[in-house]
Amino acid sequence: MRTVDLSTLPFTVQDLHEAYGAGLAPEGVVEEAFRRIRAVDDPGIFIHLIDQDAVRAEARSLDRFDPAARPLWGVPFAIKDNIDVAGQPTTAACPAFAYQAEKDAFVVRRLRDAGAIPIGKTNLDQFATGLVGVRTPFPVPRNALDPALVPGGSSSGSAVAVAHGLVGFALGTDTAGSGRIPAGLNNIVGLKPSLGALSATGVVPACRTLDTVSVFALTVEDAWSAFAAMAAFDPDDAYAKPMPAPIMGNPPPSFSVGVPNAETRRFFVDEAQADAFQRALDSIADLGGTVVALDFTVFYETAEMLYEGAWVAERYAAIEEVIEKTPDALHPVTRGIIAGAAGRSAVDAFKGLYRLADLRRAAEPLLAGLDMLCVPTLPTFYSRDALEADPIRPNSRLGTYTNFVNLMDMCGLAVPTRPRPDGRPGGVTLLAESGADGRIAAVASALHRQESPTLGATAWAVPAPRPSDPAPAAHEIAVALVGAHMSGLPLNGEIAKLGGRFLFAAETAPEYRLYRLAGGPPERPGLVRAEDGASIALEVWALPLDRLGTLMTAIPQPLGIGTVALADGRQVKGFLCETAGLEGAEDITRFGGWRGFLASRQSAAVPS
Repeated sequence: MRTVDLSTLPFTVQDLHEAYGAGLAPEGVVEEAFRRIRAVDDPGIFIHLIDQDAVRAEARSLDRFDPAARPLWGVPFAIKDNIDVAGQPTTAACPAFAYQAEKDAFVVRRLRDAGAIPIGKTNLDQFATGLVGVRTPFPVPRNALDPALVPGGSSSGSAVAVAHGLVGFALGTDTAGSGRIPAGLNNIVGLKPSLGALSATGVVPACRTLDTVSVFALTVEDAWSAFAAMAAFDPDDAYAKPMPAPIMGNPPPSFSVGVPNAETRRFFVDEAQADAFQRALDSIADLGGTVVALDFTVFYETAEMLYEGAWVAERYAAIEEVIEKTPDALHPVTRGIIAGAAGRSAVDAFKGLYRLADLRRAAEPLLAGLDMLCVPTLPTFYSRDALEADPIRPNSRLGTYTNFVNLMDMCGLAVPTRPRPDGRPGGVTLLAESGADGRIAAVASALHRQESPTLGATAWAVPAPRPSDPAPAAHEIAVALVGAHMSGLPLNGEIAKLGGRFLFAAETAPEYRLYRLAGGPPERPGLVRAEDGASIALEVWALPLDRLGTLMTAIPQPLGIGTVALADGRQVKGFLCETAGLEGAEDITRFGGWRGFLASRQSAAVPS
């Protein structure tokens, strides 16, 4: 067995599994987790630690190390204390509400089945109401980077635990940004899945129609591993949605990113934050992103509805018995916010639903043709002193770029970027439509590595990605794209809507010719097998098998789907053209592909 220095071992899945593969016992990692908790000495992080002997026993009970069968084998994790763990109390940061959980929440059971080891229950803004992390009757967790700053909420303890490297990942929940704001404040990754992708069975609701369990981790890959392990349809959760198994994949060579335009960016006079956001956008452009400036007014108007509209009544419904029978048991700020729902009526609720539908429709043309949005995770930073002076306005401002997301039914992922000159963390959040979790995760992972910040509050570096052989999953088929369906081109949105994901760029075997077909718009290429052929550049995408028929019915003559030979000898399905369709077509084989042809026309259009 190779000797492992546990005191310096990052609790990432990759590092832990390398150590386990070399012979490390998981009981040693449990001991180290509790040692780190004692060393950090922050009584605000955990509301309740699971008995160390019980955790040690669970680690010993793991079967033979097999990360293929149990992808989170031996990874310690923490759980926000509004999520049930069997035999442990659930408080939602309100002692008067506390109860002993009889069984694990659905997601916790999935994680344990994947080999993860629960360590304890973490602190939160009471009843998950807040983005600041200070609305708790327990000690307030200290921001892992700067104790003068708020830790972020409501999932404060989970984020701080991960930032210190106490656990491999932690569960939070996210209604208004609680899975993203603490990530941004503590220099870690915060993954907020599409609504319905994760079960809420065994989770104390805040706004049941908008809630989701979220994941904090030091890397995008670790957050994704936890998400993938939890994702399974739960028929006992009325808001769960059957979704394909989540796959992260690779970032495409080109993608479009909507951002707030200069007129609608909000940083509340924090120029350093504005500069940090622009630097992150420059990095996204380096990765192949085309930045598109948008008027963000419709998103801000949506965000305002979350606390100023009828949705606060959902929070009242979740804790109706507590607030009506023992109102003094609530944190005074929490009570003041939720009690405001008493003045709302059913008429207000329906007016809110109608207004939200109007705003969603107004956002559609802004989002059309975009692969994702990119926003600052935080508009600015606030200190704990600022929250004591004004407990409401800073919280509201922290939700500038988060409050609209679940109302708009979008997925999101907060990712750290390089620190600001003053040492405060940089960070952006990528957003996309429901079901596009893998698309934003792929780009976020590449951005995290490119920006190379340290992980959380540790000195650990972002690990290099493990080499992988991109391939379609069992429910997918590989399809070669040669024209306007490729990434960054006008018809790629059709592939994205069908659930397509980029696999790799490639070339055909040297036995094809490429033509610009007559007609249009849109202009279309035709790939034809020929004896005097050449290699043609293309992209291979994975498409769900049950969506291939939808794609084929949309393909006009003379195009169709056939078998395309790649330069490396592999064969995939792909777009081919009938020779009968070449009348009036221009042979563009000499350009090496459709992108090369488009680039040649742009060059010709530039005056010398």
